[in-house]
Amino acid sequence: MTSNNRMGFIGRAFAVLGAATAAAAAVEGHRRPRARDLRTLGIDPANFPDTSRG
Repeated sequence: MTSNNRMGFIGRAFAVLGAATAAAAAVEGHRRPRARDLRTLGIDPANFPDTSRG
């Protein structure tokens, strides 16, 4: 069980890093990040500011 928990933690860590990278690239490219990436990061997509307004 310990090995399974460790792999779950590592998988989750990679998912968060990937979502953060994708969201940062989208914002730098003046695009809205994917809702899935925002949810992975714990951000409600409905509350994320619209990038076309600024």
